[in-house]
Amino acid sequence: MITMFLLTGVWSQSLDQSDSEVKSPGESVKMSCVISGYSMTSYYIHWIRQRPEKALEWIGWMSTGSNSYLEVKSLTAEDSAVYFCARQSKVNEDSGASAQKLHRQSPGTLLKVRTL
Repeated sequence: MITMFLLTGVWSQSLDQSDSEVKSPGESVKMSCVISGYSMTSYYIHWIRQRPEKALEWIGWMSTGSNSYLEVKSLTAEDSAVYFCARQSKVNEDSGASAQKLHRQSPGTLLKVRTL
């Protein structure tokens, strides 16, 4: 099960993620994405992962906040991946423009789940 959390507050100019994690099957992990230097009322935060030798996989998004957390419970080997947070500009509803580009500014958090 994957859960996302959001805290509001600080502004900055970076997306800083938590350090790599090594876990055992069945454990949980909570990864952080600390956003600074941006007016976060203007951005969405997305979580994406990339499993070894697989394509990027979108997990979900949040609308605002300066700290975003992704929690994965009951880990299995399939959860081993690099997890990224990325920001996306919100669209001004009056402009009719479409915002599709995500901006990733950190190398991500490597999660390795041990095999039994």
